[in-house]
Amino acid sequence: MATNPGLCSEWPWKSLGSFKYIVLAPWVAHTLHLVTSKGWRQVDLGYILILPAIILRVLHNQAWITLSRFQNARGKRQIVNRGIEFEQIDREHNWDDQIILSAILMLLGVMYMPGAQNLPLWRTDGAVLMALLHAGPVEFLYYWFHRALHHHFLYKRYHSHHHASIVTEPVTSVIHPFAEVLAYQVLFAIPMTICELSGTASIVPFFIYMTYIDFMNNMGHCNFELVPHWLFKCIPLLKYLMYTPSFHSLHHTQFRTNYSLFMPFYDYIYNTMDKASDKLYENSLKDKEKEVDVVYLTHLTDLQSIYHIRPGFAQYASKPYTSMWQLWIMWPVSWTSMVLTWVYGSWFTVERNVMKNLSIQLWVIPRYNFHYRLNWEKEAINNLIGKAICEAERKGTRVVTLGLLNQALSLNGSGELYVQKYPKCRVRLVDGTSLAAAVVTNSIPHGTDQIVLAGSISKVARAVAAALCRKNVKVIMINMRDYEFLKPKIPADTAGNLLLSTTGTAKVWVIGEGLDVAEQLRAPKGTRFIPYSQFPPRTIRKDCYTYSTTPAMGLPKTLQNVHSCENWLPRRVMSAWRVAGIVHALEGWNEHELGDTVLDMDRVWSAAMLHGFRQIC
Repeated sequence: MATNPGLCSEWPWKSLGSFKYIVLAPWVAHTLHLVTSKGWRQVDLGYILILPAIILRVLHNQAWITLSRFQNARGKRQIVNRGIEFEQIDREHNWDDQIILSAILMLLGVMYMPGAQNLPLWRTDGAVLMALLHAGPVEFLYYWFHRALHHHFLYKRYHSHHHASIVTEPVTSVIHPFAEVLAYQVLFAIPMTICELSGTASIVPFFIYMTYIDFMNNMGHCNFELVPHWLFKCIPLLKYLMYTPSFHSLHHTQFRTNYSLFMPFYDYIYNTMDKASDKLYENSLKDKEKEVDVVYLTHLTDLQSIYHIRPGFAQYASKPYTSMWQLWIMWPVSWTSMVLTWVYGSWFTVERNVMKNLSIQLWVIPRYNFHYRLNWEKEAINNLIGKAICEAERKGTRVVTLGLLNQALSLNGSGELYVQKYPKCRVRLVDGTSLAAAVVTNSIPHGTDQIVLAGSISKVARAVAAALCRKNVKVIMINMRDYEFLKPKIPADTAGNLLLSTTGTAKVWVIGEGLDVAEQLRAPKGTRFIPYSQFPPRTIRKDCYTYSTTPAMGLPKTLQNVHSCENWLPRRVMSAWRVAGIVHALEGWNEHELGDTVLDMDRVWSAAMLHGFRQIC
C-alpha cells in the first residue's frame, strides 16, 4: 500500500481473495436469464458484450506480461537494467481489480445512463468525438491530476503505492489504491458519457477506446523500447501525440518529469518533459541482447508447467509449483502450447538473474517430462541441447548446467555425449552432481551412524553413498539388485560400510526416484526422508518426521532479479544443480563435470557457502 494509506485505499472485494470475480455473478446470471427467456435478438447487445470485453482485457494484459518478461529475460532494448523481487510481484498481484471495477461501471452505465441502451455497432461521428475528447479534456485533466498526485499530501496517501515499482512491468500501470483508480475511471468515462448524452455513441468505438487505454498503459510500463525510430521520422507530429516506454520510464526513475497520460504534448507545453527523454529513447533502441556468463538448461515438466515459468502467470510463478484445478479448465490452451513447443525447434530464454559480475540465464528446452521417456524423441532432444550449447559458445558463455532430465544417463551419458561431439567447445559443461551430493550429505542430522539408501541408483546416489561410507556411516540398502550394482563402485577401503538389509530400521532414509509405495511403508515411524533426486518424492507417510525438499540451497542477497520459484522449491531457493553452475563460474574452474566425473564435494560445498549460498532446513 501507499506510505500512509488514505481514505478508500483498499479494494472493496479484497477480503474475497481469488473469489473476487463472484461480485460479477449476479450480472452474469441476469444476462443468461435474459438470453434464455427473450432470445439473443431481444437483449441489448452492449449489455451482453461486457462479459467478452472483460475476458479479452484479461487476455490482452496477460499477453503483455508474457511479452515483456520474455523480452526482459533476453535483456534486449531494456530500459531500466535492475531486478524485480517478490515484494513487487505480491504488490501487483491484483492487477485485474481495475477490470472488475470497469465492468461494474459499464454495467451501471448501460442500465441507467440515458442514451446508453441499444446502441448501434458503429457511428463515425461518435468515434471522432471520442478521439477529440480524449486528446483534449481527458489528457489535460489527467496531466494536472497526476501532478496533484505528486504533491506530498496525496503522494504518501495514494500515488506512492504505484511508484513503489521503480522497474515497471506492464501491469504496474494499473496498480493504484481503489480511490485513485476510481478517479481514473471517471476521467476515461468522459468521452463515452458525452457521446451517450449527445446521441453519437456506438459499441465498437467504446471497445476500441478501452483497448487503446490498456494497450498504451501496458506499453508504457513494459520496460523495453519497442517503438521504432522510423515511425517518428515518417510522422514527426506523432512525437507529441504518443509516448514511448522509455519516455514514461523516466517518470518512474525521476518522479518529477513526464507526467502526461499518453500524449507528451502536455509535458512540452508545461515544460515538464525530462531532458533525457530523447537520449534514453535512442540508447534503448541501440541496446543489444545482454551477454550471458552462466546458462541453466532445463525443460518443461508437465502440461501446467508452461504457466509456472516466469513469462507465464506472474503470481503463479512466484509460488512453489503445485497442480491447480483451475488450470485444468485451460486444457485446450495447455495442449495447444504443448504442440507448439514441440514443433518449435529451439530453446527459449525465460529468466535472467545477476550475481556480482555474472549474468545468469535460464533456457528451456521445449519438451516435457514424458518426451524424455520416448526413445524416438532422444535424438531430437539431444540435437536441441546441442544447439543450445553451440549458441552459448557463440555468446561467450562460461558455464552451461544441464538441468533435470537434460543430464539423464539414458539420454546422453550424463552429458558425456556433448564433450565427445564438441571437443573444441570452450564452455564448461556441468551436471552439478558434486554439489547436489554435498547438499544431501550435509542434510543428514549430525551424529547419524546409519541411513537407508533407496530408489534408483543415480550418479548423485553413488556420490552420496561413497561420501557417507568415507565418513564411516553405515549405508543400508534394501534392494539386492541395487546393492550389487553399487558395491563395486565404492572404494574398497570403505566398502564395508555398504550393507544389505531387508529391515531398514534406520530413522534416516535417503531416497530417489523409483522408490515404490511398498518400500516407503517399510520405513519405521518418525523416519526422516531426504531426497537425492531432481524430482520430489511422492509423500506417502503421514507418520514420519519430514520429507525434505529436493537438493537445494538458499540464495544470497547478491543474487538479484529473483521473482519466480524454481519448480516446486520455495522462494529464493535454487536447486543444487543450478547453483553448481553459478559456483563453477564464480570460481573460474576449467574442468567439466559430466559422465562419471564428480568434483571434490568438500571443495564445491565450501565454495558455495563462501559465496553466500546457504543450507536450508
